[in-house]
Amino acid sequence: MRAVGSRAILIELSGMDEVLALKSALTELPLPGQVDVLAAAETVMVTADSTVAIRSIAEQIQHLDLTGSTTLDDTLRVIETVYDGEDLDAVAELTGLSRDGVIEAHTAQIWTAAFGGFAPGFAYLVGENQRLEVPRRESPRTAVPAGSVALAGNFSAIYPRQSPGGWQLIGRTSARMWDLDREQPALVVPGNRVQYKAVRQLVETGASDEGNEPTQEEGASGKETASQASATTEGSAVRERHESQSGVRVVSPGAQSLIQDLGRFGYADLGVSEAGALDSGAMRTANRLAGNGPNEAVIETAMGGLSVTAQGDQVLAVAGAPSDLKIRNPDGMVRSIPMGAPFALLDGETLTLGAPTRGLRSYVAFRGGIDVPLVLGSRATDTMSGIGPEPLAAQSFVPVAKAPPTSVVGIPRTPDDVVTAAERESVQLNIVLGPRADWFDQPAIDSLTGQEWEVTAKSSRVGIRLDGTPLERSRQGELPSEGTLAGSIQIPPSGMPVLFLADHPVTGGYPVIGVVAHEHLDRAAQIPPGGRIRFHAVAAPDEDTSSANTAGTGEAAGPADADETET
Repeated sequence: MRAVGSRAILIELSGMDEVLALKSALTELPLPGQVDVLAAAETVMVTADSTVAIRSIAEQIQHLDLTGSTTLDDTLRVIETVYDGEDLDAVAELTGLSRDGVIEAHTAQIWTAAFGGFAPGFAYLVGENQRLEVPRRESPRTAVPAGSVALAGNFSAIYPRQSPGGWQLIGRTSARMWDLDREQPALVVPGNRVQYKAVRQLVETGASDEGNEPTQEEGASGKETASQASATTEGSAVRERHESQSGVRVVSPGAQSLIQDLGRFGYADLGVSEAGALDSGAMRTANRLAGNGPNEAVIETAMGGLSVTAQGDQVLAVAGAPSDLKIRNPDGMVRSIPMGAPFALLDGETLTLGAPTRGLRSYVAFRGGIDVPLVLGSRATDTMSGIGPEPLAAQSFVPVAKAPPTSVVGIPRTPDDVVTAAERESVQLNIVLGPRADWFDQPAIDSLTGQEWEVTAKSSRVGIRLDGTPLERSRQGELPSEGTLAGSIQIPPSGMPVLFLADHPVTGGYPVIGVVAHEHLDRAAQIPPGGRIRFHAVAAPDEDTSSANTAGTGEAAGPADADETET
């Protein structure tokens, strides 16, 4: 059992049966403080809501009996597949089978969904034998079509949407692997069984992720079809509703402006990351000042430039990276507004945020909260998976809910209400080493914590890419896919660390050398490109007293009956 930062543990198990058994036990009877459980190839990662809770969970897991049967949903899904993939011949050569032999081997066995990851709806399927065990492609594709049926290692999978990927493509299916309009968005969830069925052609089950062009003659000739007429009517209704609704109209989104709340949790096994505000402290502050609860949706904007015009009188507050706030009224008069305090934006007035004087992200809260639909229990935009509201653009309308009678705007407390951003040129981030620090020798660990790392311009909400002296592994080979979380410092073959943020992939195949302490994630969110980071190693929770937390040592203490990029 290894510490993963200050609020998670990674349990190493002897095989897929124990992985599924532990996943089943923790899903059926969640432990106090448990937030999420993510099964992977040889591990289960458990996250908690506090360091106290994760210590208790680690202790209780060691006494679980994993010898019983699992209670995961073992529904059988039949996936009709056309076997004409670009890599079918290559797979035949790698396995010593003919093309027909590969197809027979793929369809003759039952595959079990072991875990999710990489993308929503992407399930890692384990077969009954190793006849089709093949390596990933040496050169990954930049775009794998949605519905591609693929192999890598001892896994099979179906790409739910077009995305980069390095798996061997052997066929395609029209099955909708991810559909938010279904009660269960993922067609295949951990525990499900899958039977591939070879067919000559596919029957389309619905619109693809990329959308379909009109195929009827009337649609193609410019005549309005019934669906097009419906869409036109619906669009008009939306415009009329927005014209009478309270909110703001975006004049300019700046570099990037997104709707965020505190995120969505409990869906990691479906490949869905938590998303949510990167600087949750600044978001909570903005909401408090605007008279909201802590989880009301706000606008997260990076690098300034956001400009919005009020439709109806609004009460706002801005926190996070400090910048000049200007309000222009319909007559052209301009006034300045302080950060870290509630203020009124009257109907027709326009608020503009200047470039931050320090830090990176600011949070704009509206009294009543942003009123957009919940998706999987959250209003947050996930930039990696595309779940949640679209990024704001010019002319986007942001509806604001009516505040309850009990809503009272807050009073600024300290200068911290203005910014939680980095105040110094070099920002120190506390990290807990592991769970895979044992893939590096001591000189590499010393290099990680002994140098200043520069934040590159390629950073995003998925992760901060760092530049410095590369870190070398002491262990070679591939790491079986396992869970990651925000704050994980992953080391790809280049040796340049990537610090995962809220929109990170839920599983990873590169070793994580350390994890930023939970209380320093807000700091990381405010470091702009060109900023510098120093990592400071701290002890894992109870590391000095509990054998359950042996982060980075390579020692494993699992349940009583246990042995010791992705696509």
